[in-house]
Amino acid sequence: MNRSALREQVAFEAVRLLPKSLFSDAVGWSARQRVPRPLRRVAYEGFARAVGANLDEVELPLDEYVTFGDFFARALRPGTREVVTDPRTLACPSDGVVGALGESHAGTLLQAKGHEYRVADLLVDEQAAATVEGGAYATIYLSPRDYHRVHAPVDAEWVGYDYVPGAQYPVNPTWVARQPGLFARNERLVFHLRAPCGAVELVMVGATGVGNMRLADGVETRTFRHHEDPVRVRFQAPRAVQRGDELGSFQLGSTVILLFEPGEVRLLVESGQTVRCGGAFGQGLAVRATQAASRASHSTTAR
Repeated sequence: MNRSALREQVAFEAVRLLPKSLFSDAVGWSARQRVPRPLRRVAYEGFARAVGANLDEVELPLDEYVTFGDFFARALRPGTREVVTDPRTLACPSDGVVGALGESHAGTLLQAKGHEYRVADLLVDEQAAATVEGGAYATIYLSPRDYHRVHAPVDAEWVGYDYVPGAQYPVNPTWVARQPGLFARNERLVFHLRAPCGAVELVMVGATGVGNMRLADGVETRTFRHHEDPVRVRFQAPRAVQRGDELGSFQLGSTVILLFEPGEVRLLVESGQTVRCGGAFGQGLAVRATQAASRASHSTTAR
């Protein structure tokens, strides 16, 4: 092992042994603290330069973001992300870079070369895992420079979600390549959607430094931290969501995983591709999509 590789290995092991939950809690606490107004523009511009974030897309003047958490999970200026309109096309749920993708096999997904993990471990739901067995899946990595909100990829009924407590390992490409079962070990939110293309499972995976994830209705994952077992929430009546509707947000960069029923979706992206929220991500089966469009047309005509 050369000196550079040795240093990298030592750094990896050091980070692996750190109490990451305490660190993430500290980051989360810091992100919620009020930043004095005179310092906000300087602080946020400095962060943007360091990570490469595009401030031209920011919705509000920088001095209106009271905390770093508000700035990290900022909304975008209207018109900066266009959502695909073709009824058969699925929209990308977030900004980021596509990692592993393909079709699940024998109940497993590829995390990185040499590392697979069980769908049932990721979803913590054997029935949901069985529904998407053999279907398309894709992983999107969000870095700190990215837009941190996550949106519905398709018109659907949102039937509920699960909060799964777990570790807070980093999810950057180095860790993904080295830490087995990473996505199924980290803290995460699992959104259960039912769409014309069948069941869609969308997973938001937390990471070191992600002190909190927030649902679009305001629920924050830090309120679940005292639970040792998954928290399962099922709505009394499914909530209708449209492509592009916000589902939740990260306080820093992390990972989104999408899983679909077998034979229902053909992915339109490639590994390593940079993607933007709302862009074309997948193609649904024409039969189901056409039926859904026909129902929508009749409903519109009736009104």
